[in-house]
Amino acid sequence: MTDPSVIEAKALEREGGAGYPDTYYVATAKGLTPSQPLDGSTDCDVCVVGGGYTGTATALHLAERGYKTVLLESQRIGWGASGRNGGQFCSGQRIEPAAMTKLMGAERARRLWDLAEESKAIVRERIARHAIDCDLRPGLIAAAFKASHLPEIVDYAESLRDDYGYPHIRPLSRDELREMLGTDLYHGGCIDSDAGHLHPLNYVLGLARAAREAGVAIHEETPATAISRDGGGHRITTARGDVRADRLVLACNGYLGGIERRIAGKIMPINNFIIATEPLGEDRARSVIANDAAVADSKHVLDYYRLSADGRLLFGGGETYRAAYPKDIAGVVRPCMLKVFPQLEDVRIDYAWGGTLAITMHRLPAYGRLDEGLYYAQGFSGQGVALTSLAGKVIAEAIDGETDRFDLLASVPSPQFPGGTLLRWPTLVAGMLYHALLDRL
Repeated sequence: MTDPSVIEAKALEREGGAGYPDTYYVATAKGLTPSQPLDGSTDCDVCVVGGGYTGTATALHLAERGYKTVLLESQRIGWGASGRNGGQFCSGQRIEPAAMTKLMGAERARRLWDLAEESKAIVRERIARHAIDCDLRPGLIAAAFKASHLPEIVDYAESLRDDYGYPHIRPLSRDELREMLGTDLYHGGCIDSDAGHLHPLNYVLGLARAAREAGVAIHEETPATAISRDGGGHRITTARGDVRADRLVLACNGYLGGIERRIAGKIMPINNFIIATEPLGEDRARSVIANDAAVADSKHVLDYYRLSADGRLLFGGGETYRAAYPKDIAGVVRPCMLKVFPQLEDVRIDYAWGGTLAITMHRLPAYGRLDEGLYYAQGFSGQGVALTSLAGKVIAEAIDGETDRFDLLASVPSPQFPGGTLLRWPTLVAGMLYHALLDRL
């Protein structure tokens, strides 16, 4: 098994070095700008390492509070999971309220739900305020892959409605779901009309544009090779110069690598894969997903999919637990798509790509501080489109002395994976392969 601390180097190797990968999102990107790598050394109030959702959102919030902020990105803005994911814009935390209550107690579980709801509001506010053209659309369906999965999905929807007063979700019978989706595979589910989906790369590019306009110095193609204490602050070393900052934010997520080993064992980088079909045309697209909602099923290794703005089916499925991607990504994901929609057998696949995300043991984001003035947020476990924008806000609050909300998020248990960064890999593989087997039984 490959130690995931080398995953970023492997990612660079398979992507052919710097620059964006060949994905549908890059082909339809709006707002790509020339890279401006760091040139020499500089000082700032806060240095943010990582140019995905968490990093760009944090930098933007900090600049709005008056902090001189520098953002370093090893590749390009949104190069990692923020620019490659399924675009699903979810409600709540990564685990359902009942499990959160068991873990954190009822009062803190409710506060965490409310924070997650705020995260959706932050995304919508940013899109509106900065005119980010990212195709945000409503509706997210959870589909029961097995009949035995349906009661849990229905209980989840009813609990949100009855216990949390959330009016936007309702259960779906098998017949109701069949009217929405062109498949007989599922046994029912639920639909959340306040969740939805968007173009993930265009959203993060919009955040970066807003951050630049607010005064953030963004330096792409500038990998941070080391961090160290420097007097009362921090020194971030790169091949193009050093950044000296009073405070430091690590927003690297699945590409943390070995830059800060004290938190590396809290996350596990895994790879997931997506294909984009040719445009289906209006009628055929609506025969697949009638109401234009995004969909995620209840398998352990889940399928997730949605229609793009130009009528393609974007379908995610399959995952690997080592640094290398499959040689034929479309050959891995297309059979998953055809199990759901066999009527698309004749449809051409125009794009196929992979990306690396980070999961935690509890599938809840890991927040914390290291040393004086070093903050991190990572491990959004597939639910980062909304929650990362919240992360940016609460990190900026904490740096500005308002620590209550950050401390609540940091109080969520975030254990190291058993065996540390070396042995966590085979342990996870064994567990995930077991759960993948359950999907087939």
